[in-house]
Amino acid sequence: MNSNGAIIVQSNLEIMVEVDNPNYEAARDAIAPFTELVKSPEHLHTYRISHLSLWNAAATGLRAPEVLERLESQSRYPIPQSVVTEIEDYMARYGLLRLKKDGERLIIESDDKFMFTEICQLKEVAEFILEFIDDTHAIVDPERRGHLKMALTNAGFPVEDLAGYTVGEPLEITLRDTTLAGKKFELRDYQKEAAQVFFASGSEKGGSGVIVLPCGSGKTVIGLAAMALIQTKTLILTPNISASRQWIREICDKTNLTIDQVKEYSGEVKEIGPVTVATYQILTQRKRVKKPGEENNTENLEMSDEEVKKELANFPLFSQQKWGLMIYDEVHLLPAPVFRLSTEMQATRRLGLTATLVREDHKETEVFSLIGPKKYDIPWRVLEAQGWIASADCNEIRIPMEAELKMKYALAPVREKITLASTNPEKNDIVHRLLNFYNKPDDRILIIGQYIEQLEGLSKELDIPLITGKTANKDREKLYAAFRDGSLKNLMVSKVGNFAIDLPDANVLIQISGTFGSRQEEAQRLGRVLRPKQDGGTAHFYSIVTQDSKEQEFAMNRQLFLTEQGYAYKIIKRGDWDILARTPEELAARGK
Repeated sequence: MNSNGAIIVQSNLEIMVEVDNPNYEAARDAIAPFTELVKSPEHLHTYRISHLSLWNAAATGLRAPEVLERLESQSRYPIPQSVVTEIEDYMARYGLLRLKKDGERLIIESDDKFMFTEICQLKEVAEFILEFIDDTHAIVDPERRGHLKMALTNAGFPVEDLAGYTVGEPLEITLRDTTLAGKKFELRDYQKEAAQVFFASGSEKGGSGVIVLPCGSGKTVIGLAAMALIQTKTLILTPNISASRQWIREICDKTNLTIDQVKEYSGEVKEIGPVTVATYQILTQRKRVKKPGEENNTENLEMSDEEVKKELANFPLFSQQKWGLMIYDEVHLLPAPVFRLSTEMQATRRLGLTATLVREDHKETEVFSLIGPKKYDIPWRVLEAQGWIASADCNEIRIPMEAELKMKYALAPVREKITLASTNPEKNDIVHRLLNFYNKPDDRILIIGQYIEQLEGLSKELDIPLITGKTANKDREKLYAAFRDGSLKNLMVSKVGNFAIDLPDANVLIQISGTFGSRQEEAQRLGRVLRPKQDGGTAHFYSIVTQDSKEQEFAMNRQLFLTEQGYAYKIIKRGDWDILARTPEELAARGK
């Protein structure tokens, strides 16, 4: 107990954190590895301890005594005994059950025969048990390894999978010392450590799990390092074609592999090579065209796995090649059908990469069970302090509604309220102010939004190129390349710009609208400007929000993840807008 502690631990597993306390940052960093931020108003932030957050912490090596010590050292009052018991109980459950191979047999085992018997009798678990060997060992169906892992996690007893992996086709992969452009290349210490933790010297203790690091910190490079450690045929899954092509460029630039060995499998190109980079969309493509009003059957949870597989046109790419490693880029975006198919791939090494484990569909349990637990993460602010990502200045600009819009808003149904607030025409004035303010030759401004009509109008008004889902991939690549080389100073993108775009010189991001309360989207969008700047400058993130509206409520939820990482949003209201207005003399001075 600490009389000056910044946290109060409550018996419902919630933790109140006092923002104005001088020990706030130390307390926040201490509890971050085993909690989730629930809400973050001005003075008191609320965190929650969940079973999944405890199991993810346990998978990284954190143990109950250390968790309790952290809580006790930061808490103003004694920890409720019920919380102590819950932490000790649930963290002890991770690894209590183990999956192992015995020749061709898949065995589940435990050291506790009473608990083992009880769990194996559970209806959702019993169907996977083929035969009991003794009081602490049973043979389970190897074809349903993923299903069993999901069932056990849902029952509150996550199994540690030590059954090992099939050996994929060998592939010699080495990392270059210099890139194709002649630049020196070497792994950063945390990249090397993350890849080694995942690989675990090739033992069954490694080989599956998720690496959580911010955008701009080089998660792709960690993927390359893992490939170089495992030396095998690899399938890489990405959210879109732009991301796939970025992976291909990085692989050819930083490894010994050539373009003949690295192939794209997408809606545009369908080639398979020793390393194949495919999109999630192509894997979930159906064999037949969906009829109007027909449900997307690949999302239908009542379909059997065999029916799902038959429905998907490109499933053989997923299952019939002898992959030794699968990399899931932006694993928090993994579509439901790919989760279903991932139950089939439990004997293949699986690496998930993401900036945040938060999923808007609440399928974090599926990521934990089927891709693997969190194996490595570093707080964003730590990497910022080390200079590996840019320091960031986060701002929320709140604008009012004019009288006519206010009346429309008052009379509109809920979903229309969101659209009206998000597309408030007053936002255009703020964008103009920001463009005038950031007018130095080295400034690169990315404008991003959710509503196509809003973006198209602003694109015409400002004469700034716009990339949407309808923009041809070759045109996208040209615009991204022009933005990277500096010949294009400003670029506008729809939500297609959220993920896996390499825009290293963007130093200002203006978000004019977002996806409801999406925490992952806010994290990804800030990540677009976090790559270190050549001049060591700060990244600037502006979110323009209509005041006293549903959009403002959603903005508070979107900011949760970044608040958890230590980024404070500065609120700028109408009376403060003058900080974005500069005289011609001041603007000229900034341009020098």
